[in-house]
Amino acid sequence: MGILDFLSGQFIDVIAWTDDTRDTMVWRFERQGHEIKYGAKLTVREGQAAVFVHEGQLADVFTPGMYMLETNNMPIMTSLQHWDHGFQSPFKSEIYFINTTRFTDLKWGTKNPIMLRDPEFGLIRLRAYGTYAMKVSDPAIFMREIVGTDGEFTADEISFQVRNVIVQEFSRAIAASGIPALDMAANTKDLGDLVAKAIDATMTAYGIDIPELYIENVSLPAEVEKALDARTSRGITGNLDDHMKWKAAEAMTQPGSAAGQAMGMGMGAGLGMQMGNMMQGGPWGPAPQAVPVAAPPPPPVTEKVWHIADAGQVSGPFSKAAMGRKVTDGGLSRDSMVWTQGQDGWKPAVDTELAQLFTVMPPPPPGA
Repeated sequence: MGILDFLSGQFIDVIAWTDDTRDTMVWRFERQGHEIKYGAKLTVREGQAAVFVHEGQLADVFTPGMYMLETNNMPIMTSLQHWDHGFQSPFKSEIYFINTTRFTDLKWGTKNPIMLRDPEFGLIRLRAYGTYAMKVSDPAIFMREIVGTDGEFTADEISFQVRNVIVQEFSRAIAASGIPALDMAANTKDLGDLVAKAIDATMTAYGIDIPELYIENVSLPAEVEKALDARTSRGITGNLDDHMKWKAAEAMTQPGSAAGQAMGMGMGAGLGMQMGNMMQGGPWGPAPQAVPVAAPPPPPVTEKVWHIADAGQVSGPFSKAAMGRKVTDGGLSRDSMVWTQGQDGWKPAVDTELAQLFTVMPPPPPGA
């Protein structure tokens, strides 16, 4: 092998990156002390970008394609090095490959509950979680603001910061939306769009785009969910009396339950009594006796009221007790004409049941 072949072997002719890790966002092309040959081939595949950093300064950015590294293809590098078109020497430069594909199924969620004033429940605490996708939208800004000189940068290194931004904006969006907690499930898409729009400016400053953001669930505290379950159960049961009867019957059938044991004891007592009757009255026991049915109570007696006719004027109605007081006061005599409902015309008081009011005479006073 000649000296020219040896020297050419010290230079890198083909620069490319094939990623099989699924989570690497940035990978630095390792030169291992070798210089990049002028005119070398740079291959940037779909879903990639290549960024040249020369002497600490970010230089040219290459999109998908195959490039011959010459002054025509490296305008910024040529300007930094003051190369002329006749330049043929090797040069040293760091090359970073950026993965510009989507990184999907990234998780986000609220570490602590979000305090919220709900129109139905009042002050409540909510938790939420979901997924999102991100991709590098501006390789130069992403290198400058996030990666720096990291030779291998993964999605986990930036996802934590992205999650914090999402949770912060989600808290603001859900508080300003005024959506009741029970209606959150029907509005998760709108909330996701609001959050994605709110974080767009921050992500753009990182050189990142969030093409997808999903809210999978918004959950209430366990105590509130338990109360909701109880309310739902009451609505499903319908008639409360029938439901309680069914629950009592179900409890009796459960083995080991107190209700079941009581039922078993009752059945045992009943069987014991039946066996005793069989021993006394034959195989079928004595004939069952009819249980007397109590007569219904008589209707309450309606007290009569009376009317008095005196000199063409009618007064009343008076109760029997009031008529007795009139006898004592002299307002009613034996010959006074009286009438009560059911009586055939006016009659003297002595000819009615009021006659007993006149038969009770006090004994003569002492010393008479």
